[in-house]
Amino acid sequence: MKSFDPIESLANMRHEFGEHGGVNMSIETSTTYTVMDPETMPAIFQGHRGPTDGGCYLYGRHFNPTVYVLGRQLAALEGAEAGYCTASGMSAISSTLLQLVSAGDHIVSANTIYGGTFALLKDYLPPRFGIKTTFVDMTNTAEVEQAFENGTKVLFVETQANPLLAIADIPKLADIAHARGATLVVDNTFCPLVVSPLQLGADIVVNSLTKFINGASDYIAGAICGSTDFITSLMDIHQGSVMLLGPTMDPQAAYAISMRLPHLGLRMVEHSRRAQVFAQRLSELSVPVIYPGIADHPQHDVMKRIMNPDYGFGGVLCIDLGNLQRANKFMETLQNKDKFGFMAVSLGYFDTLMSCSAVSTSSELSPEDLEAAGIKPGLVRMSIGYTGSVEQRWQQLRDALQAVNMIECQSAIM
Repeated sequence: MKSFDPIESLANMRHEFGEHGGVNMSIETSTTYTVMDPETMPAIFQGHRGPTDGGCYLYGRHFNPTVYVLGRQLAALEGAEAGYCTASGMSAISSTLLQLVSAGDHIVSANTIYGGTFALLKDYLPPRFGIKTTFVDMTNTAEVEQAFENGTKVLFVETQANPLLAIADIPKLADIAHARGATLVVDNTFCPLVVSPLQLGADIVVNSLTKFINGASDYIAGAICGSTDFITSLMDIHQGSVMLLGPTMDPQAAYAISMRLPHLGLRMVEHSRRAQVFAQRLSELSVPVIYPGIADHPQHDVMKRIMNPDYGFGGVLCIDLGNLQRANKFMETLQNKDKFGFMAVSLGYFDTLMSCSAVSTSSELSPEDLEAAGIKPGLVRMSIGYTGSVEQRWQQLRDALQAVNMIECQSAIM
């Protein structure tokens, strides 16, 4: 397979002049657009003509020039034919799934995924649309295969599972899905640049741009990347899930996110570098840490096989503190005493964000579902930031671990 460089692909795509010759694109805030020939408008509404084939833009909910350019940039980043941006990561996921399945169809999904996605698949779609999901351990290919039914249309996984960081073997999962006529949809939110799912056989990639891709925790946004035919189908005025459900991205948000893409590579390298350092040191101290970059991670070899090595193993790690009380004291010490980071959900911020997954981003799962997924009450998910020095942050992390008796006193350890 020809090697794929996501940053070079993005750089080539961005090497265009702005509307007025500027190095940056313009922000187009118009909600509606003028046609010069009255006969053009029916052709646009019928889907026969658009801004790239002799027509023009139609309406901001359909295509906006600024949002459209960001979609092209993200498509270049993923190596996709096309991309479209939405108002949130969840809208990207829900629009994609509703475009692929109909009433009575079936989805196979990883059992360890973001709580909002889990609720969509388990609680929302079945009673309203008769769309059912079977949840499986996606690292067990035999279990994945057995879950398929005659009406299975989609296999849905996260590249790195939220929060346990199990790694999807995308090439094998693609083979399983395609052999059964299903579409492999991969949520790549945890590891943009780190893994390029479309290059490994996935059909569609969704991202919450809110996280690492944007990087500043100031915009809610999502993206869908895939074939031109699929992206076009999302915008169909009769059957398009994005067009009809209307998760429209604001052009101001599109512009701001676009301006942060050129340094995404630098940010991901540093997120990953620091997470690797901390995870390795925690492991050496026998602290229960989960991170795909350390050798005892169950899918360490899988991650090495599918990753783009220039960007590390990702910026998220987990520590099992044993119980919720200890987890809360650990996070409180880090935030309020040591100023290490913030007790907050989300990830990909320049400061560290930490939360106890079972009672936050995975709280949509029942106790039985949490147990099946392996999400323990004291599991703390940490999105490692890059502010402060590595050694300063390590001292703070070590201090909090001492405060909850997870490691010996400071003088006795490295």
